[in-house]
Amino acid sequence: MTNSQTLDRTFHFIISRIVETGKAPHYTEIGAALGVSPEQGRQILHDLVKTGYSGWLHPGTDYIVSFPPFSIFPTQYRIEVEGHEKWYAQ
Repeated sequence: MTNSQTLDRTFHFIISRIVETGKAPHYTEIGAALGVSPEQGRQILHDLVKTGYSGWLHPGTDYIVSFPPFSIFPTQYRIEVEGHEKWYAQ
C-alpha cells in the first residue's frame, strides 16, 4: 500500500493537472511527476482510488473518469472560470 504522503502528492498532482489543462493525467504522467516507474504510477493511482475518495476510474481501465469536484467525462454541468470553459462538474 502506498504511504499517505505519496497519496497526498498524487492527489495534488491530479487536481492541479485537471485545473491546468481540463484533462486528467495518465498514470505514466503520474509516475513521471513522482519520479517512479509508469507501473508504480499506475499502482499509486489505484491505491488512491481505493482509499475511499469518491473519484473513480473507467471500469476495467486505468483512466480517470471522475475526480471530484471534476468530471473528466462530459456532463451537462460546465464550469467556466475567467472566460475559460475547460471543465465539467460532477
